[in-house]
Order: sequence, then structure tokens, then C-alpha cells
Amino acid sequence: MAVIFEDTLKKEISSGKIAPVYLIFGDDAYLKRRYVDKISSSVCDKDDFFNFQKFDGENELQSVYDAVSQLPLMADRKCVILSDYDFERADKSDFEKLVTLLSDTYDSAVLIVCFDSVEFDYKKSSKAKKLIAAAEKGGGRAAALNHRRAPELAKMLTDGARKRGSNMDSTAAKYLIESVGTDINLLICELEKLCSFANGADITKTTVDEVSVKSVEASVYNLTKDIFACNLTGALDTLDGLFFMRLEPIIILHTISSSYVDMYRIYAAKKAGKGIPDIISVFGYKGREFVLDRAVTALKRFDGKKLSLSFDALIAADRQLKSFNSDARIILEQLIVRLAYIVAKGETVDKA
Repeated sequence: MAVIFEDTLKKEISSGKIAPVYLIFGDDAYLKRRYVDKISSSVCDKDDFFNFQKFDGENELQSVYDAVSQLPLMADRKCVILSDYDFERADKSDFEKLVTLLSDTYDSAVLIVCFDSVEFDYKKSSKAKKLIAAAEKGGGRAAALNHRRAPELAKMLTDGARKRGSNMDSTAAKYLIESVGTDINLLICELEKLCSFANGADITKTTVDEVSVKSVEASVYNLTKDIFACNLTGALDTLDGLFFMRLEPIIILHTISSSYVDMYRIYAAKKAGKGIPDIISVFGYKGREFVLDRAVTALKRFDGKKLSLSFDALIAADRQLKSFNSDARIILEQLIVRLAYIVAKGETVDKA
């Protein structure tokens, strides 16, 4: 079972090496759309009524088979796209038809089978594995297009800024990723705004603060950063902003807690003689490695006792928020004070 990733797929398309069949899946919607477009446009124009055909998961597979098997009109090849066919729920007969479509390919057609809303778990699903094997038998490729890692996203941003006439160093690019998240669509939109605002000038962290709208996760990250620095004024001001945004208190608590979970995983991994790569693999941090970078920095102010006391405070706040007649704002304000005091003194406020 051979699964390729973006770097290999990109090289093959750039070299003009187009396979007769593709399975496109993964967790990055932008990349999937982009590479489906790249492959299809290398075969024929999408406005070519006779040689470019698209089908969704509701279509009969016989229609897809007919489209693939028919010769192109005044062209070397045609392109056929099948989107979101729910192969897991298909009956045995239809599933075997899909297997045949992938394995019995034609020199005159390129078939792209892509999955957006339909899950394609190539590691656990026996049916998904069978489809990959069928595509491989037909001389095709199975490509998993997942979220890019932070360094790759940063390079995309710096290169993109240069093409738009501005300069953005890696520090500002990484800060933008931390501020708005790893979604490529959103990052590109923010980059367009930043370049338009900069109008040829350098894009710095200050520019990002002035122009870009921080994600909720980034705002709560600033909250936890102030807690770790024992900056109660900054933390309470950020909390005030989150309430102004009408963010659910339980989501605020969950995001604060996740920072402590990140730290504890690193702490436990070190105790077990494991490293960051092990944490990324086991807990699914691929593409979000910068989260662990933050946690490594924050963990310098903690030991086992401080982490334990912090979790006690977080659990108590969770119970209070889920009880009746509780004032969420007061609970979270008290939590911030408790957590900051633990960082500063290594004990709870109650014992002070």
C-alpha cells in the first residue's frame, strides 16, 4: 500500500508525470481542491464540455464508468472527477465496481476520485486500503493531503508576500500562524490584507497585530501566556475581551486547560525517556508543532507539583461552571488568580 504526500505529488505534476487514476484524501480541504485542479487542468480545460466531466457521490457508478471508457473528442485525454462517493456504505456490488474503476484504467482518460466530506481512513479502514491497492494496480496514485506544518506554512507566507511586493520575515510569518491558525484559506486571505496594507513595506509582528483578526485560540493563548508570566492585568483584560466576543465560558476553560495538557504531555514524555517526535506521533500534533514549542517554553516555570495543583484548580473550575446558578465570569477570574499564584509561589491561594 503506497500512499504519497504533497511534496511527491507536487514534483510528479510539475514534471508532467500524470497517472491514469488518483485517490485524493486528507484533512486539508484547500490542498485537496488545489491539487484536483492542478491535475485536471494538466489534462484538459475545465470548460471543455466533452472531455471534462464531474460526478458526485449520488451518481451511479455506471455513469462514471461510461465517462471514463468513452474516447476523448479531439484531444489526447479526458478528465473525469468523482467526488465524495460513500464507499463505506456502498453495497458489495457497488464497491467492487469502484475497485474495478480504479484498477482497470485507460490511456485516454484520467480519473480523479476525491474525498472531502466522506472520511477516508487509509490506516484503519480495510475498504480504503483495498481502494488504494486497486489504484496502485491501475498505475495510479493515492495522495494524502494533510495540513502543512508550521515551517512549511511560514515559507508559503514569506514567498507569497514577496510575490505581492512586500517583505515578510519568518518571525512575522510564524506569528501570523499563531494568531490566526493553520487553515491555508484563512492564511492566504490574511496575507492579502497584510500586503495591501503594507503597500510594499515590510510586514512585521506589529503589522500583524494592526491588521489581522486573531483567532479565538490565539486570544486564549495570550490569556495563558499572561497567566504563566503572572501578568494578572493582561490576563483579566484578555478575559474581558473574550466575554465581549460572547465566547462560551466552557470553551475558554477548555482552551486554557489544553495548554496545561500540552505541558503535561511533554513533562510525562521526559520522565518516560521519550521526545517531541513521540508526542507528535502519539497525540496527533502533526502540523501543529508550534503548540509544543510554546509548551516547552512555558514548562520551564513548572515542576510536577505546580502542574498537579494547576490541574486541581482547572478541574474545580470545570465542576463549578457545570453547576447551576454559577457566575461564569467570577469562576474564570478566580481561576486566573489561582493559576498565576501557583506559578509564582508553587502553592494554592487557599494555603497562602
